[in-house]
Amino acid sequence: MDNQDSTKDLSSPMADSKGYRVAIVGATGYGGLQSLRLLMDHPKMKITFLGGDRSSGKYWNELTPYMSLNQDIKIEKVSAEAISEKSDFAILSLPNGLASQLAPDLLDKGIRVIDLSADYRFHSLQTWKDIYKSESEKYLRDDSQLCEQAVYGLPEWYQKEISKANLVGSPGCFPTASLLPLLPFLNQGLVENDGIIIDAKSGTSGGGRTEKVHLLLAEASETIQPYSVIGHRHTSEIEMISSKIAGHNIQLQFTPHLVPMVRGILVTLYARLRDPGLTGEDCKTVLESFYRNQKTIGILPVGLYPSTKWVRNTNKALISCQVDKRNGRIILMSVIDNLIKGQAGQAIQSLNIMSGLDPCLGLPLNSFYP
Repeated sequence: MDNQDSTKDLSSPMADSKGYRVAIVGATGYGGLQSLRLLMDHPKMKITFLGGDRSSGKYWNELTPYMSLNQDIKIEKVSAEAISEKSDFAILSLPNGLASQLAPDLLDKGIRVIDLSADYRFHSLQTWKDIYKSESEKYLRDDSQLCEQAVYGLPEWYQKEISKANLVGSPGCFPTASLLPLLPFLNQGLVENDGIIIDAKSGTSGGGRTEKVHLLLAEASETIQPYSVIGHRHTSEIEMISSKIAGHNIQLQFTPHLVPMVRGILVTLYARLRDPGLTGEDCKTVLESFYRNQKTIGILPVGLYPSTKWVRNTNKALISCQVDKRNGRIILMSVIDNLIKGQAGQAIQSLNIMSGLDPCLGLPLNSFYP
């Protein structure tokens, strides 16, 4: 695991009697809405700033009466100065490329930042530009040093680094669901570095809240289809972290599918075991050993396979494994709620760690199944 140190030594903010002050920027998108909903009931966090573009000037309770705040807040135009006057932390739920236009100024003003976009997931700015070409052409960036300093916000693997971080790049939802089951086996050298295949399925909310034809009910219902079969942006993110943990270059095949549900991701991952004598129970023991102190991870019995319903509206990942003795392959399965564990909940998990709190404070871990 990496240990990135920022050039600035921003002291941890001291919570007042009402808790740490949090700004949510991009409050009306799915990531912002979910972040707000989780923080509404958080015992140590207080929402003090809501930032938006088209929604600016409106009061939150007027705009979203179905999710009203006890103390109504007026949505403001986004500026680092306004955020710094009211907040200790900022959660940026913005399109790729936009967070990098704001984060440097926030950090200069002493605000610790958690970014939900891909802007600070890669330590190389050039890598980001290569992967996010359309955004890099639209938004000019010159913050390579910040990219190097940012901490990858996968709490179960980078908790120590997150606790000291001023800037956290929160993982994508597909990488979260893929890395959690895979990393223990790469870390221990139990699987081959090549031939890893990830088959992933996601609900429509993974496409965001903006209008897109392929996410219309008439288009997405009663069907399942793959997309971005070659070169999906999350492939590079999964390979980057996998390579760091394995200590070797990892190239894998990642294929996402869109399924007709709103929330949830199911990942089925295939890898070849280096020791074909390992059993499903052996592999389950590996997972339990790595995640024994992680309340956000549940390891299922061998032969019980996870359902997305079991983690809906929770910040929990459920993982199962099986071994095919015929060909020496391990099959890993995981499910998460893409809007919570794959986005807003994981960001708040990092926020808790940065504040010196229990990582799971204020986060739902029990599902509402069915």
